Amino acid sequence: MKEYTKLLLIIGGFVAAYYVPWDHPLIGQSGLEAFLMLQEYAQDHVLTCLIPAFFIAGAISVFVSQASVLKYFGAQANKFLSYSVAAVSGTVLAVCSCTVLPLFAGIYTRGAGIGPATAFLYSGPAINVLAIILTTKILGWQLGLARAVGAVVFAVVTGLLMAFIFRKDDTARTTGQIYVPEEGKNERTLLQDGLYILTMVLILVFAAFAKPADGSTGLWATIFAAKWYIAIVLFIILALMLKAWFTIDECKNWVDATWGFMKQIFPLLAGGVLVSGFLLGRPGHPALIPEQWIQSFVGGNSLWANLFAAVSGAFMYFATLTEVPILQGLLGAGMGKGPALALLLAGPALSLPNMLVIGSIMGVKKTSVFISIIIILSTIAGMIYGAMVV
Repeated sequence: MKEYTKLLLIIGGFVAAYYVPWDHPLIGQSGLEAFLMLQEYAQDHVLTCLIPAFFIAGAISVFVSQASVLKYFGAQANKFLSYSVAAVSGTVLAVCSCTVLPLFAGIYTRGAGIGPATAFLYSGPAINVLAIILTTKILGWQLGLARAVGAVVFAVVTGLLMAFIFRKDDTARTTGQIYVPEEGKNERTLLQDGLYILTMVLILVFAAFAKPADGSTGLWATIFAAKWYIAIVLFIILALMLKAWFTIDECKNWVDATWGFMKQIFPLLAGGVLVSGFLLGRPGHPALIPEQWIQSFVGGNSLWANLFAAVSGAFMYFATLTEVPILQGLLGAGMGKGPALALLLAGPALSLPNMLVIGSIMGVKKTSVFISIIIILSTIAGMIYGAMVV
């Protein structure tokens, strides 16, 4: 964090402490909601959801080579592979809408076609594995699944449309091979790495397994009753894998990468939760912004509500994962499920700073078309999803 940013935070904290009328009933209630929402996150989501997800993200960043992802965007690469890899690259890279920009600039200027390059540009922040997991845990599996599927489909469709619209410009560009750093030597097989990551995913699944309704019987209730026993067995299996397949240095790199994600994201997430709680409150608990305001703009599933959510999401900047608590508050205040998905699909992949940089890389015309495609697709997806879940 730069020094002037720290100074602004200190000044902002001082101004809030000095001038905010905390003795006003509405302000006091909103402040209480902010910390109650943070407590809810700490109790319900951090240990059983976020911590395992951070370790998974750390493992992917260390043991899944970014070089093996980027090499598929070259001019001579198979198109099916190019779009397939571009569409799921976010699960490997786990970046935000601004962090993806240097990677996009590198592959685009070194010869990647505009189709795979823009598919990658969208996918990088949109399919962040941490964001998908947190969305599913907090906002429900339906919205989490719709976000994951929608993001993959959007990446491919956006890339194909960009490649078709600018096919003449793309052909005229100087094509060449992308520089790809050498991949590190790996003593394990792909199967071993896959089993290692799968074991951590299963730990996450069982640790965060939702409690069934009171009085429920059957498989769901049985799994819930045994979830910690299953998780302990999986922890033992993971420990045996680490001992047999990984060196001490590799384990250290994994822990370092996990810690890097934690220290980068936890403060942002905590700040986002506090702001969301203060402005919107927890579901069913009023805060600073009246619920009727939210309902008037993004309530229901109209074309206007979905378009407004998509455009708002496209121009706002969401730090990694902060869109989830913000949406939790909006949904609790009356936001429709369709507009929620529209914001989720447009928001993390775009922002005003992101747009300005993209424009400097591939020009205003291509950037405008790229933004328009995402907004239109997000609006359509929101309307379809809203109609399905009513």
